[in-house]
Amino acid sequence: MYTRRTIRWGIIMLYGWKYIIFFLLYSSAVVAAHHYFGLHFLQVPFMPISAIAVAVAFYIGFKNNSSYDRLWEARRIWGALVNSSRTWSIQVLDFVNNKKVTEQCGQIELEEVHRKLIYRHLAFLNALRVQLRRPTYWEQAYKTGQRLVEHEDAFHTETMDKELQPYLSIDEVEACVKNRNAATQLIRRQSRDVEELHSKGMIDSFHHVEMTRTLAELYNQQGAAERIKNFPFPRQYAYFSFVFTWIFIILLPFGLITEFQKLGDEFEWLVIPFHCLIAWIFNTMEIVGASSENPFENSINDVPMTALCRTIEIDLREMLGEEDLPPKAEPVHDILM
Repeated sequence: MYTRRTIRWGIIMLYGWKYIIFFLLYSSAVVAAHHYFGLHFLQVPFMPISAIAVAVAFYIGFKNNSSYDRLWEARRIWGALVNSSRTWSIQVLDFVNNKKVTEQCGQIELEEVHRKLIYRHLAFLNALRVQLRRPTYWEQAYKTGQRLVEHEDAFHTETMDKELQPYLSIDEVEACVKNRNAATQLIRRQSRDVEELHSKGMIDSFHHVEMTRTLAELYNQQGAAERIKNFPFPRQYAYFSFVFTWIFIILLPFGLITEFQKLGDEFEWLVIPFHCLIAWIFNTMEIVGASSENPFENSINDVPMTALCRTIEIDLREMLGEEDLPPKAEPVHDILM
């Protein structure tokens, strides 16, 4: 997630410098052909081009709204995961107790049970984060945002075993990384332990149902995130938005020549800067939508899952009474992952 209020010109140019050079060369070639070689057939009435511009603007607007909806839904899912995580923590700390146990369970053993259930939940969140950031073949259209992330040491690609080691035993880490969906298996382990604690009398029947419901809600949130990850933005909308934008950009200088010719031959060269400006605006609108289609692609526009996982970890470990807490995740060069 980009955190700066205004986007740096360095990033704008990183996305657009190649296009600007093309627009400059292309419009210069069209004007030169018309001016020096007398190719007057290059003049096109501006009316049909303006009609195309209106259609393209509406189409890009629809695409960008849909792209933003995907991004915002992804953020809402992770907001729900934050809330469910806090709910799970207070349920573990308040519902799991040794008041009616059928076997001897001291305070130290009880605290270890609390710690195990909460730390495994932190492992679930980080496992889900790593899984969502695994690349898919349709997320390779706009790699500029990914390059902005990948060149930073702070954003190197995570590995599942490394991310789970702080929260699980070595045996449990090894068991999880063998599974295709480690996050799913971690919730399964939570459910098994909750059932075992219920059988020991450490959780009563009502609280057992509530904790099981929370685990089911975590599955729902995981599934919602995986739905966005595994279902690409419909290509018919994304592809034709790109095609229509570039049809307009290619035709634009021919219409501009017609308009500036009305002012006099000396104004003909104004086609070049105005074409570059208008083409850059339309192309940027197209890129903004395209670079936000996939909110889990390890790019500059990602949902900041690492920061959210860190926030949840701090909250839950504070609930456990721990004082040696990790620092809050901070943006690196205005990028918060």
